Amino acid sequence: MQRVAVLGATGSIGRSTLDVIGRHPDRFSVAALTANRHAAVLLDLAERHRPRYIAIADGSGAAELARATRDRGLSCEVLAGPAALAQIAASSEVDTVMAAIVGAAGLESSLAAAAAGKKILLANKEALVMAGPLFMDAVAAGGASLLPIDSEHNAIFQCLPPHRPGKLDAHGVRRVLLTGSGGPFRTRPLAELAGVTPDEACAHPTWNMGRKISVDSATMMNKALEIIEAHWLFGVAAERIEVVVHPQSVVHSMVEYADGSVLAQLGHPDMRTPIAQALAYPDRIEAGVGALDLAAFGTLSFERPDFARFPALTLAYRVLEAGGTAPAVFNAANEVAVEAFLAGGLPFLDITRVIESVLARVPAQSADSLEDVLDADRRARSAAAAETTSLRARAA
Repeated sequence: MQRVAVLGATGSIGRSTLDVIGRHPDRFSVAALTANRHAAVLLDLAERHRPRYIAIADGSGAAELARATRDRGLSCEVLAGPAALAQIAASSEVDTVMAAIVGAAGLESSLAAAAAGKKILLANKEALVMAGPLFMDAVAAGGASLLPIDSEHNAIFQCLPPHRPGKLDAHGVRRVLLTGSGGPFRTRPLAELAGVTPDEACAHPTWNMGRKISVDSATMMNKALEIIEAHWLFGVAAERIEVVVHPQSVVHSMVEYADGSVLAQLGHPDMRTPIAQALAYPDRIEAGVGALDLAAFGTLSFERPDFARFPALTLAYRVLEAGGTAPAVFNAANEVAVEAFLAGGLPFLDITRVIESVLARVPAQSADSLEDVLDADRRARSAAAAETTSLRARAA
């Protein structure tokens, strides 16, 4: 019986995780649920899954949440504040941690799970983007088990040899190929992108995701972050990581070998598949996902990415080469710019412009400690906020 903590339980990954867990009560139990501020939703989930702990990162709602649990007759302990997330991740009452908190907010709890030697289902790509060397060192030192949840990295994991100590080229791996749908603006004329709305950017053609991740897909920033993530997850050099645009989102990623073989993992665009794979690894369990009818899809197509349309891809290789705190700056600038876009305060095309400006203004430094990474994150957010304000003023 795996005791699972779902960090970010009210988001799309969290809800999908709970759906899979609910299908297998003989294998999994919910030990803890956390949310940022959606206390009412968290309470409903707690009533359904009866965890030992619930935590809300926004401590202002903790007292009300505790009263509500008592009113409903729930025996779970209520924790509050960012430190509560790390406490749960490292708890001796938790075996498996679903790290599904979006953005930099999930870094410290993911590191806590790694240091405590947990089985980590990593959906928070920012932990590796911001602090790849620190995170992987923590996984090794803590004896943690790391399983990727991003559909692309989970697909790569499934296509790699099961036992692969050392560098991948020693196992005949030539390239890893990250597929991406290209988002909702893959074919829209560039001249029309300046005026797109947040709702248009969030209308993903194949995936049902949160708004921030949907915007990242529209800019292909999600794929840029995944390039960095793949580098650290699999120990593969940047020049061996390529992006392929695949609009149907059926082939989730591929691995090419020295003999010319290319192994691909296919499935419906449903996050329950990689979640179930990671939860049960090395076994396979039913995930609630229907059979894949390839004949119904007909044609599966692939394209090279348009780097002029998606400049975030070029920036990803640049920040990997720069190393140090550059990836943390890259991620922070994007989070601020996307938030400004979603709030109606920044045009869509200015998202990447803000990121480029911040990378120029906040030079990379060494990232030898978590404080180095968090300091770079703070400086990048400040610079990004100033840049968005400047762009708004110029537009006015």
